[in-house]
Amino acid sequence: MAIIVNVDMMLAKRKMSVTELTEKVGITMANISILKNGKAKAIRFSTLEAICEALDCQPGDILEYRSDEGAAD
Repeated sequence: MAIIVNVDMMLAKRKMSVTELTEKVGITMANISILKNGKAKAIRFSTLEAICEALDCQPGDILEYRSDEGAAD
């Protein structure tokens, strides 16, 4: 299973730069990169809330669940 972080998609929809998002959310460019590249192991609710507020979206607009193809149940 995989949780996909669609920050890039929301940034494009809102015509916002990564730099602008980092300033509004108050986290580093490196941490946004970790989220965008799917390397994050966790995200604080406070960070998710700040991203949603900055991008005027819901958590489901940013986070997506995809099951592994062919995984045994």
